[in-house]
Amino acid sequence: MQPGQEPSKLRRALSRYVQARAMALTEARRELSIGEGDARALLFISDNPGCRAADIAAHLGITAAGVTALVDRLVEREVVKREYDEADRRVIHISCIIDLAEEPWVALSRFDHHFDSVLGAYDLGQTDDFAAMLEELLGEVATATRTR
Repeated sequence: MQPGQEPSKLRRALSRYVQARAMALTEARRELSIGEGDARALLFISDNPGCRAADIAAHLGITAAGVTALVDRLVEREVVKREYDEADRRVIHISCIIDLAEEPWVALSRFDHHFDSVLGAYDLGQTDDFAAMLEELLGEVATATRTR
């Protein structure tokens, strides 16, 4: 974007969505007294039950030691659990043990469910095409910013 140029309607709308969802997340994590990184990890674990520490590290962009400390905090708060893989005891799976549809996370769940219900009014093909377009845009932007 050039100086003085207005952002696109799509970028403004996405920015408003991100801000609104961040406010819902902030409300939820304030209730639990956890930091933003812990909240992001908890959401990832909830969406990916049985994930491994390496998955969390890749998603959050943190080190293995950072994930260990983060998961330790979440286990201590009794919001996630570690389970050994039955086939390979060296592998540890991490799962959420709280319901994110309950207080205090309900603010975020309510936001996501309402957003999804509004999207449900649109043609599934349209929303899938829009999602694919966003993924492509984000990939291109990430590549461009890494090469600079």
